Amino acid sequence: MLARSAAGVGHLTLNRPRAINALDDEMITQIRAALDAWRDDADVQSVLLDGAGERGLCAGGDVRALYDQVRAGQLDLVAGFFQNEYTMNAQIAEYRHPIVALADGVTMGGGIGLAGHAAVRVVTERSKLAMPETRIGFTPDVGGTWLLGRAPGRVGEFLATTCATMDAADAVYAGFADHLVPSAHLGDLRDALQTRADPGGPSELVLLFDETPETSNLERWRGWIDECFAADTVPEIIDRLHAAGDPEATATAERMTDLAPTGMAVTLESVRRARAASGLREVLVQEYGLVMWFATTQPDLVEGIRAQLVDKDRTPRWNPATPAEVPAATIADAFAFVPERPLWQD
Repeated sequence: MLARSAAGVGHLTLNRPRAINALDDEMITQIRAALDAWRDDADVQSVLLDGAGERGLCAGGDVRALYDQVRAGQLDLVAGFFQNEYTMNAQIAEYRHPIVALADGVTMGGGIGLAGHAAVRVVTERSKLAMPETRIGFTPDVGGTWLLGRAPGRVGEFLATTCATMDAADAVYAGFADHLVPSAHLGDLRDALQTRADPGGPSELVLLFDETPETSNLERWRGWIDECFAADTVPEIIDRLHAAGDPEATATAERMTDLAPTGMAVTLESVRRARAASGLREVLVQEYGLVMWFATTQPDLVEGIRAQLVDKDRTPRWNPATPAEVPAATIADAFAFVPERPLWQD
């Protein structure tokens, strides 16, 4: 993690380019410390957040470390990581100075927790945004369900359950980004933020480089997305997708057969509850309970990470194996789970 300030701008650069800047506990602690230091610094009026390398801002959290900790029964370490990360997510959302996040390239999972809650969220033609947690037997977190619950129509349910990847136009349409800036202009944008070209505020400066995105695929697909993802359960959603008569809907149904049944069921309910929540902190508490429920009780989490990132055989053995086999009681148990350690420490 690189943290420096100059000309009124604090500059945070995630610096693990070989891992697409995946977040570990030390990086999160460093981000929090820098933001704490700049919060009351009269010489800092805004913060720029970006990632080293050409591949992306942040590929997510260090799920391999999560895998090792869950397998070793180190649930205190698991809880500590999420407490640290979610505190950072809230800190970004509530920060007194505007944070400009450059979500250039891959920005997924924990990367959404960094960029998605910033005051000014920039994407480029290279951006790939997603909440891909149901692929590893998990559920979207880092305040992602707060954003998903506020996406147009049923787009949030679609993105959350299917791990669909957004391009720049999709991200702006779904409310995960504010501006599209061509990657060739990012250097000029960084320079403008520090040289205080007129107009002076970060939002106005970004507009100097902003381009109007093309029509989003999500917008084009809203008809079948809203119809299918309004269904009460994942099996009903899949049935509606097959009956929709749209090739993209059919392909979505087929992709869902590879994802974690329990993860999708819990995620569907999580987005819907987040939609009714009063604020980000309330949603983070809900997400924290769910991630600790998965880590404490669900073998799918370890199995999903094993299949995707450890053995890389891409053939997870989910339990239960199909969406139709997930009992309603399982979903109720997930939301009733109370972690041993509360999220917010006094």
